[in-house]
Amino acid sequence: MDIINQLAKMIDHSLLHPTMTDTDLRQGCDIARQYGVASVCIKPYAVAAATKWLAGSDVLVGTVIGFPHGNSLVSTKVAETLQACRDGATEIDMVVNIGKVLQQDWEYVRQEIRAVTETCHREGAIVKVIFENDYLPDDSYKIKLCEICSEAGADFVKTSTGYGFVKGTDGRYSYDGATEHDLKLMRRHSAPEVQVKAAGGVRTLDDLLKVREWGVTRVGATATIAMLEEAKSRFGDGSTSATRPVVPDNTVGY
Repeated sequence: MDIINQLAKMIDHSLLHPTMTDTDLRQGCDIARQYGVASVCIKPYAVAAATKWLAGSDVLVGTVIGFPHGNSLVSTKVAETLQACRDGATEIDMVVNIGKVLQQDWEYVRQEIRAVTETCHREGAIVKVIFENDYLPDDSYKIKLCEICSEAGADFVKTSTGYGFVKGTDGRYSYDGATEHDLKLMRRHSAPEVQVKAAGGVRTLDDLLKVREWGVTRVGATATIAMLEEAKSRFGDGSTSATRPVVPDNTVGY
């Protein structure tokens, strides 16, 4: 696989913004097909439509569960997962119960992740567990989640929803998303077979190349066209003879 296709297959093209219409979603799927990305991550109600729109391509259909706040009952998350899989989704991005994480109710969190993971695997889908790192006060919570996901057999750990804005003392909202520190931490503390997905802040080709060097295998992205067009410009036609790009050591985080 050439370098441009490798980069495309790192991208889950995100189609989740609340304001997106059916026309927007259809156009997003057309973009995903054109650029040959790994998947679309689309609003749950549109999964069945997306499977039709993407028929004949190798772009997978994914969706979100308990999104973006993670507050649904475990049984509701399982029901959402079943519906999504039966509508054609083969990738499920689930938000953990963030409040339960913060109160360190690890048994609840463990049962929730295991229930959704087992449901996904029975239905032939993979699961990506979203931590929403911006809400977590220190690394110990992220490490524990990585350990639980590894024990439960989750396929991916994921940094963020893209919508986890934190209100500051000045009343303004801020968002870090996927940081170098968190991505390296999650890679280090997850089992080798558990992959890492970055979401929030991967907007340029250099961003994509950086996270790839840090062990990330998927990214959630809306800037798909910009990243892959820049890749075509930088690496030519993407032939297999193209050398792997060198990422400078002095790159900065998001």
